[in-house]
Amino acid sequence: MSDNVGIREIPADGFEPTGTGLQDFVLLLQDLVLESSDVRNFLTEMATTIAGQLSREGNRMSCGMTVVRHKRPVAVASSDALAQSLDELQNSFGDGPCLTALRSGTVVSVPDTYSDGRWPKYLRAAGAASIGSVLAVPMRLQNQAQAVVNLYSPAAHGFTRQDMDEAENLTGISAKALDLALNIAHLRDARDDLTAALKSRTVIDTAIGAIMAQNRCSRDAAFQILVTTSSNRNVKLREVATAIISSIAGEEEIPTTYDE
Repeated sequence: MSDNVGIREIPADGFEPTGTGLQDFVLLLQDLVLESSDVRNFLTEMATTIAGQLSREGNRMSCGMTVVRHKRPVAVASSDALAQSLDELQNSFGDGPCLTALRSGTVVSVPDTYSDGRWPKYLRAAGAASIGSVLAVPMRLQNQAQAVVNLYSPAAHGFTRQDMDEAENLTGISAKALDLALNIAHLRDARDDLTAALKSRTVIDTAIGAIMAQNRCSRDAAFQILVTTSSNRNVKLREVATAIISSIAGEEEIPTTYDE
């Protein structure tokens, strides 16, 4: 794997490189971690950055990213519409170079989509979209997640040995930034879950107090009334509690007497 990543000249078609060297690439990733509002936005910016770093004159790369997190929806992002459509197509087939790399944890290279015999349906579709070669590089994440960088070149044999080394190098660096972004997202999710739980607890406690006053019963008995009502109506406990509070405030016309 090469120790330095050089930026090569990009054609003047509105597609600009995202840095001038490895140090700038690292600094840019740090900024993305701090500035991105969510994981999907972070992945989109990362995919665009990696595509810009690896593209060169006459060989503009497209980049897609797929992240699978424990108990979370699969996150996908891309540098452009072409990478997005190719990733979606592969997911619809359920197999292909990128999914193979994700599952096996090894780099998968397709030097020529027109002659490679693996995944024939997908590679025919990729060739029809003017993609000549594909490179899938898995990320080594510390987090409980799996991720892969999907690179698409319009040229057959579009990835030289140096390109592949640079792609692995950039992916390794990006993995550290993604780990940090996922940890931040996890903390944000935990905070949001805790906030929602506290709000629900406040509403439920208020409703229990109202039931205690109305029925002149203990807290345990009032809570059981609330649970029974929730079960009988097949609605969430918090929704029942909200309805009780709303009815006491005169905001809704619903029954206000709850028997044990």
